[in-house]
Amino acid sequence: MKRLLGVALVAAAFGLAAQPLAAETYPSRTVTIVVPFPAGGSVDGVARIIAQRLNQVPGFNAIVENRGQGAGGTIGANTVAKAAPDGYTLMVTASVNAINPLLLKNLPYDFVKDFTPISLLAVGPLLVSTNPNVPANNLKEFFDLVRKDPQKYTFGHTSPGSASHLAAELLKREAKLDTLIIPYKGTAPALTDLMGGSIQLLADPMLSSQPLAQAGKIKALAITSLKRMAAAPDIPTVEESSGIKGFDFVSWYGIWGPKGLPADITERLQAEVTKIIKEPDIQKRLLTIGFEPVGSTSAEFSKYIVSEMAKYEQIIKSANIRVE
Repeated sequence: MKRLLGVALVAAAFGLAAQPLAAETYPSRTVTIVVPFPAGGSVDGVARIIAQRLNQVPGFNAIVENRGQGAGGTIGANTVAKAAPDGYTLMVTASVNAINPLLLKNLPYDFVKDFTPISLLAVGPLLVSTNPNVPANNLKEFFDLVRKDPQKYTFGHTSPGSASHLAAELLKREAKLDTLIIPYKGTAPALTDLMGGSIQLLADPMLSSQPLAQAGKIKALAITSLKRMAAAPDIPTVEESSGIKGFDFVSWYGIWGPKGLPADITERLQAEVTKIIKEPDIQKRLLTIGFEPVGSTSAEFSKYIVSEMAKYEQIIKSANIRVE
């Protein structure tokens, strides 16, 4: 008993008694960052930028693991929800994972309760584009064409329940239009049909749409954020292009751990990731592919998720969106 007491007093003297074991040893092995989507997309791009830089932090060895089995990222997300809360399995994903619980029944996890938000990494407006042959150079002109002939002009979106879907519904509602919105199974077929003229409007992340706009294959009309992007200063906002006041809809990207991630590990990860996000080189890389760098505390990120989910729920209800 005296020996145990002596050990405790020595530990306290060195300030060790209050420190969890995880704080002393973390990280001691590879950190896996799960991306619940295939390689090459916007989520994967953000995750790899973070992982590459995290590997330069002493003690860290991070790898990105794509688990894009479909279902809107829910299958890959579930593996993280069920992982041990030790900081060695993390997730980088997008706002679609906050939309899924509002649309999909019987999810195997609770998106709010079964994950630990670590930091909001970046936000990215969607690029609203049309086919180059459509005689409109801004959204106001496009909406006027739709009102004159709603059967001729159709919107598309990249998948049911995606940010692209909700943005299209919000544009339709705010512009008071009566037109068809066509669902696609992915970004590539939606962009292909936009270029071919089968649909006339699409809201899609800048990472995939902006190169086509720069090549003249689609026509950029607006971005969906409140302010213009530094990487595309010539593209107006929806408010500027259409006159719809206060239009703001962005896709956002964050990093999470499983529920119960110890506070010391959460704080360590948050501090390292935020430091990375603030680096000029990382900010430049994110801006170049259409993202505004953020970096936040865990508490700030938690509040942001709740407010965004409230916005999504309102759009879903008003448009009566259902996903089978």
